[in-house]
Amino acid sequence: MGDIKRKEIGNLSDPRLPYDYMNREHGTVPLNPDRPHFQWVSEVAYKNIHRIVTRGYDTTELVEQGYGVVDILFIDFQARIPTQEEEKMLNYILILSLEDGLSMPAVMSRLVGRSKTFLTQACGSAILAFGHAYGAYAAFGTMLTDYLARAEAEGKSKAEMAEVLVKEQKTGEALGYSDLMLKDPAAKRLFARAEKLGIAGENIAFMKEIVKAAQALDEGPVDLDLLGATGAAMMDLGFTPEAMWTIIAVTRSYGAGAHFIEEIEREEFTRLGETLTPKEFYDGPEDRPVPPLADRRKTAAPAQVHSFEEWRTTLEKRKELLGSGFSIVEEIEDPTRKTGSKH
Repeated sequence: MGDIKRKEIGNLSDPRLPYDYMNREHGTVPLNPDRPHFQWVSEVAYKNIHRIVTRGYDTTELVEQGYGVVDILFIDFQARIPTQEEEKMLNYILILSLEDGLSMPAVMSRLVGRSKTFLTQACGSAILAFGHAYGAYAAFGTMLTDYLARAEAEGKSKAEMAEVLVKEQKTGEALGYSDLMLKDPAAKRLFARAEKLGIAGENIAFMKEIVKAAQALDEGPVDLDLLGATGAAMMDLGFTPEAMWTIIAVTRSYGAGAHFIEEIEREEFTRLGETLTPKEFYDGPEDRPVPPLADRRKTAAPAQVHSFEEWRTTLEKRKELLGSGFSIVEEIEDPTRKTGSKH
C-alpha cells in the first residue's frame, strides 16, 4: 500500500519536513525490536492455568490453610500476613461498615434495581454515590498524616498540634469528630477494641487529642465519630488513606447489593414513563394558561439587569426558584486536593 498516490494536503508536502509524509508507508508496520512495546507490569498479582498468586502467595494455598478475606486485604495492600489481633480488628471495622441502612448509596442501588438492570450496575451506581472522598476517609487520612508530620517537624506534642488542627480546620468536613455520635457508643467501642487488641498507635492517640481540643474549643457539644474512629484505627493497622477509601467503599457495596436484591424481589420494576407524579407532590407555581405568542411581550421577563442593586435583588428572588441551580454554591477547589490524590 506504500505506492498509493495521495493528493497534497496543506503543508504536508513541504520539503522542510523531516520525512516524506505524502509517500510514507501505509498498512501494518512490523514491531521495532529496538524500542520497548507497551505492556502491563504489576506486582500485585498474576494468574495462569495452574494458580492465582497475589504478592507471592498462592491464593488456593492461603484458603486451604484457613486464611480469610481480611487476611487477603493485608496481603493485597501491604504485602504481608497480619497478626491475629490485626485480623480481628479489621474484621471488626468491616462489619461496622458493611450495612448502611437506607443511605444514599443504598437508595441509588435500589433506584437502578427498579429499572430491571444488573446487580453489578446497581453496585457501581452505589459506589458513585459515595462521592470523590467517600465518607471523607481519604481526606481525613491525609489530614492526620500531614499534621502528625508537622508535629514532628515543629517539635510539638500531639496535644499541641491537635489544638492547631482544630483551629485551622474548623470548617472542615472530615475532622473525625462531630455531633453525630453524642449518644451512639460505636466509635468509642471501636477505639476500646483497638486498645484491647494492642493495635492502637499514634493515629488513635492523636485522634483522642483532637477530640479533647475540639471539645474545649467548639461552641457546641462534639465527640469522636465513626469516621475518626475507623480512619485512625485503619491507619494504625498500616493502611494508607487511599487504601481505606477503597476498602470501605467496596465493603459498603455489599450492603448496596442486598438492597438491590430486596428491591427486585419485593417491588415491580418501573418501565420508562410509567411513574406518575401527582399534583399533591408538587409545590411550584399554580397552573396557569399558556399565553399566545402574540402576547409574549406582556408576559416575558428579561434576564438582563442594569445595576448592582437590581442584580442583587434579582439573584435573591431566583434563589427561591428551587431546581434552577441559583441556590447552589459551586465548589471551585479541586476535590482531589482534599483526598490527597496525586492524579
